Amino acid sequence: MKYQQAKESIVDWMEEHKDPYFRIADEIWENPELGMEEYASSKLVADCLEEAGFTVERGVAGMPTAFMAVWGGGHPVLGFGSEYDALPGVSQKKDSNHPDPVVEGAPGHGCGHNLMAVTGPFAAIALKRQMEQENLTGTIKVFGTPAEELCLGKAFMGKAGLFEGVDAILDWHSMQWTKPGCFYANAYFNRKYHFKGKTAHGNAPWHGRSSLDAAMLMGHALELLREHIKPGLEGAANTLNYAFPDEGNAFPNVVPDHTTLWCIGRMCDAETVADALQRIDDCAKGAALATGTTVTSEEITATQNLLPNETLSAALEENAHWVGAPQFTEEENQAAREIQEQMGCAVSDYEGVIEEVSLTGQPTTDASEYSWSAPTGTLHVQMAPSAAMGWHNWGITRFAGSSIGKKTLFTAAKILAATGYDLVMEPSIIKTATEEWKQRTGGKPYTSLLSDDAKPALDINKAMMDKFRK
Repeated sequence: MKYQQAKESIVDWMEEHKDPYFRIADEIWENPELGMEEYASSKLVADCLEEAGFTVERGVAGMPTAFMAVWGGGHPVLGFGSEYDALPGVSQKKDSNHPDPVVEGAPGHGCGHNLMAVTGPFAAIALKRQMEQENLTGTIKVFGTPAEELCLGKAFMGKAGLFEGVDAILDWHSMQWTKPGCFYANAYFNRKYHFKGKTAHGNAPWHGRSSLDAAMLMGHALELLREHIKPGLEGAANTLNYAFPDEGNAFPNVVPDHTTLWCIGRMCDAETVADALQRIDDCAKGAALATGTTVTSEEITATQNLLPNETLSAALEENAHWVGAPQFTEEENQAAREIQEQMGCAVSDYEGVIEEVSLTGQPTTDASEYSWSAPTGTLHVQMAPSAAMGWHNWGITRFAGSSIGKKTLFTAAKILAATGYDLVMEPSIIKTATEEWKQRTGGKPYTSLLSDDAKPALDINKAMMDKFRK
């Protein structure tokens, strides 16, 4: 292991100073905030970075809960991320091994973003300290990216050019395994279609124009369209989903005059997204024409497909084997067994191993925007005992608020910091990663899939969050 003494110094410092970062993770867990509503969470992280000597710009890319923190100067320029949004409806007490919400229906950290909020900054601060001690040249950037669950934050930060000029980005996510990854993921779009009609009495509906008829007709058109969309790749299939979040007057004796169809799609690349969106727009126009209504579209977000980087994956893998996978106690395994039994899935213990790196697909993520701006390495560290548990549920919330989550956080932070040190000391790693990145982009520059006049949906979760905010 190269630079072992320096890396041991980094890890020793992290061991001595981990408690404040654990407290931040706990505070974010105890006060979960939905995407674009993470005012307290983002402030905790930004304040921590500022106190550690980073220059923090808040409210970037038109989003009050987004920030960018910078330290140092010159190359290499290394990026780390911070995500802090919670999920709706997965509130859970941290000491209960059965469904037991803190507040019924309230948000919870069922994806572990309270851990991800802290890990990147913790690694960045530890790396900064070592670079200062050795008088090393380089720049560290930490990106505070809101609303990851809606693929919103990084899309608008990428559009604003905040990821430009970065030499490499080290990203991570808590998962059901520990595996420095080489992943691909689909491009994504999220759009609402608002139909407007004319109300009328149900006993004389010919006087009205039903917005619900229009939305249902568009839904049927989308069902027929599915057959004509390419299937994509195994592990990252091209998919199209829709829902009716606003069904108009919701009274059978009144013809509804407003209905919304909310549509999301995951496609293999930007070209497939563009083709699908054109046809989906046509479905909406056709439905409106057929029902005598009008329709407008609301652009929520759109992201590129994720570009893997085997070079950075290899660097992460080497340090993962040096740091080791998180090891869990019998008490923690017993809790995991009870949770799995409650969820009705196959029961297994934590294995505490590092799995072999392989090129696979993963769910859509707005970290794709990182990967078109710079070579991006992704790390997964185990928090759930098996894939059978799934994700985005009360069990994951329970783990993310416990000692299990803290072990996941600390393992990831050490691996990221050690890998960051390698990138500072070995310019050849970034050179090779950049060559690979250029091949994967095919020479195409990063282009945001958002329209020129797109604005972040700042209030998208406000009404729901207002119900539960303390």
